[in-house]
Amino acid sequence: MPQPKPVAARACSIADALDLVGERWTLLAVRELSHGVRRFNRIVRNTGASRDILTARLRKLEAAGVVRREQYHERPPRYEYRLTPAGQELGDVLLTLMAWGDRHLNPGDPPVVWQHSCGRALDAVVVCAHCGESARTGAHSPSGRGAPASGAAD
Repeated sequence: MPQPKPVAARACSIADALDLVGERWTLLAVRELSHGVRRFNRIVRNTGASRDILTARLRKLEAAGVVRREQYHERPPRYEYRLTPAGQELGDVLLTLMAWGDRHLNPGDPPVVWQHSCGRALDAVVVCAHCGESARTGAHSPSGRGAPASGAAD
């Protein structure tokens, strides 16, 4: 009996991003860098990641242009890590992920509350840059090579 042909996964920037940052220690390292923690030993301590895992994740982020390494000591050579502009953009992702976790995993008792410059607790939301409406509610009409075919919903 002939084997069915494998179906190619849908082209998707979410899947592409998860290939890079979709692992716990990667996002926790980005969280620490977003908080201004730049030294490897402190990132290890604050994330709970093993040194070898964190090294691999930081190297992957560096190769992808999300972080950069800067030497701060010559002998022995010591480096600190900084977010690039691409890495800084992940801060928005972390804020919305934190908001989801606060609502669904820690309702009424969020572990961390960020103060916004307006003086209120930060409530991160995603809105359309053109009209200001919530991205979750508005009409969505996907297009592009990864968009579902018309009438493809099951």
